[in-house]
Amino acid sequence: MRNRFPLKLMVASFLVAAGAAVAANTNTPAGPLDDAQIAQKVIHEVRMYPWYTLWDNINVRVHEGDVELLGQVSQPFKKPDLGRLVQRVPGVRSVTNDIEVLPTSFFDDRLRLQVARAVYRDPMLSRYAIQAVPPIHIIVDNGHVTLEGVVNSQAEKNVAGMRANAAGLSFGNVTNNLRVENPGKNG
Repeated sequence: MRNRFPLKLMVASFLVAAGAAVAANTNTPAGPLDDAQIAQKVIHEVRMYPWYTLWDNINVRVHEGDVELLGQVSQPFKKPDLGRLVQRVPGVRSVTNDIEVLPTSFFDDRLRLQVARAVYRDPMLSRYAIQAVPPIHIIVDNGHVTLEGVVNSQAEKNVAGMRANAAGLSFGNVTNNLRVENPGKNG
């Protein structure tokens, strides 16, 4: 009597592969992705990048599948990593990587920490600190501090700016570019 185990194994492997192919096809959208969907997927991939921190700020523009990356990163290796990561997103035709690499310096690193402590230790803003990537991004470029990101109210934006200015070590005033999610809300 012949051993039919190799034949059964081959048939089982074929069925598993066919099932995986069918499952993959049912998860893809019916047509090509529009720019808003591509932008959403790109932003998701950037946020899931393991080295994306509150010291980085990435903005995305998409036009007909062509993605433009803008913003700043705190370490040089992040710029090409993010470009390669975005290139693999379904629907992306091309990537223009205009991310600025911030200068690395011990002074700027110390300033980043000082401003982050001042901002995130405030009772009004401390709830943002527990998120994986806090929504207030602290960009330090040769001693100049800029706050980027989103907060819930105008009061939180004002407090973040005051705390960052009070941290001390920056050259001049802090630029507060925080966006307010609920402009009518005071606190």
